[in-house]
Amino acid sequence: MITEKRIALKNAGKYNASDINEYIKIGGYKNVEKALQINPGEIIDLVIDAKLRGRGGAGFPTGLKNKFTNEAVCERCVQKYLVCNADEGEPGTFKDRIIMEQDPHVLLEGMIIAAYAIGATKGYIYIRGEYTESIKMLRIAVQQASEKGFLGKNIFNSGFNFGIEIKLGAGSYLCGEELTLLESIEGKRGYPRIKPPFPAEKGLFGMPTLINNVETFSHLPYIIEYGAEHYRAMGTPNSPGTKIFTISGDVNKPGYYETTLGITLRQLIYDFGGGIKNNKNIKAVLLGGAAGTFVDESVLDTPMGYDTLKEKGAVLGSGAIMVLSEERSVFDMTYSVLEFFKHESCGKCVPCRIGTTQLVRLMNEAKNNSGNRKEILNQLIYEADYMAKNSLCPLGQSPIMPLRSIKQFFENQF
Repeated sequence: MITEKRIALKNAGKYNASDINEYIKIGGYKNVEKALQINPGEIIDLVIDAKLRGRGGAGFPTGLKNKFTNEAVCERCVQKYLVCNADEGEPGTFKDRIIMEQDPHVLLEGMIIAAYAIGATKGYIYIRGEYTESIKMLRIAVQQASEKGFLGKNIFNSGFNFGIEIKLGAGSYLCGEELTLLESIEGKRGYPRIKPPFPAEKGLFGMPTLINNVETFSHLPYIIEYGAEHYRAMGTPNSPGTKIFTISGDVNKPGYYETTLGITLRQLIYDFGGGIKNNKNIKAVLLGGAAGTFVDESVLDTPMGYDTLKEKGAVLGSGAIMVLSEERSVFDMTYSVLEFFKHESCGKCVPCRIGTTQLVRLMNEAKNNSGNRKEILNQLIYEADYMAKNSLCPLGQSPIMPLRSIKQFFENQF
């Protein structure tokens, strides 16, 4: 039986999260103090050496993001910004919520360390408005950290100044995309921007901006404390460290579990998730939420990592694992996913606005003409591929992922 290995959730449930004094007693903010005694460039090199990859879904190297933002040069740059993406709108994903509700200070520590490394003096946490408990805990944490001098001016007498403001989203799935999120923080409608330029060059209010999600920031205090070599010793060579997996669907013990990357899907489902309900067999697993990929039993023993799953035609994504038993319909699940994208499209660009509608229309056609579903699946993929190549943001680029995986693993069942 495997066990959890916790980094982001290291202190979750171990102290009263609304009392900063309890957090300080278990070593809270000591890694901030340690980091502020290190040269900012050395912190960036440390994160690069640790090979930490973004835990939001794309898996981009966090250290390189820091480096690009730190080295950004522009004529009118009066300051740099740090933004935490806590929108977490991907279906089946609830990992960041657990951190914010049970250990909000580890997030603040990670943000302070990252801000110091890139020279940012102002930070924002952009959080979905439905996360009422997370919002409450973050507001308490920010207030208490400010009162203790961990946020504000001259933190730990280092001369470094950094403040955090909480911004609430209004339910838009699209605002979980980093450039759309910036538009929302600026008080504009949640429409995507064209890139380049990327946030590191021209982000919030036109200034260089570093954007990471909650889980990613929460790994930084651990790396500061134990070093890059210790961190790399966990997980796989290309996907080191731990990951929070959120398991839902037809399992006996749905929930959140943090463990080292490299664990297999079978271990996650059967050791952590308690196996399939009613002793049924697995039909499919949707990895990474709606913008993820369907896989069948042939992938159960593949190590969970960004590159290892990619080799199998799958993605790790946000770490969401939605399990479908043999009693479920892959077709119905696909229909639900495509309806979700249609509902959440902002309508700004034609390929996505019309394309998501076309995908649902084709699914309705397949629903009423089951004998022609294979041909319709090919049409769905053709349409989604066109969307992926021509849409402005990741929403329009997402439907191709689950559809290609359906073609690869479930064409006959579709």
